[in-house]
Amino acid sequence: MATEKDIVLIYSEGAPLTFARIEGILPDIKQNWYHVKLLILQIPLQSVTWILKDSYINGEEFTMDGRKVRLEPIECPKIAEKPDLHEEKPKSSKKGKLILLKNRKKE
Repeated sequence: MATEKDIVLIYSEGAPLTFARIEGILPDIKQNWYHVKLLILQIPLQSVTWILKDSYINGEEFTMDGRKVRLEPIECPKIAEKPDLHEEKPKSSKKGKLILLKNRKKE
């Protein structure tokens, strides 16, 4: 099950809609239902609270206002290989042009 601080991708009608961060999950009066507070990650930021079953938080599709909606937890992609920070970089034969900003005239 997705937990607090997880990032989820919200799908609407099978198409990705937006990302959100789960800010809180509190139990509802009904068993296996929860108040899920989401921070919608778009401009402007918006906070919403949805009442969802635990299976919906786990990614099962549900309907909201007649639209099919689904939450998909997002995991950070794994890095294939870490670069060696101590390895020397090959020196370029070209030299860049040095521009001193203090000598620049204001126009």
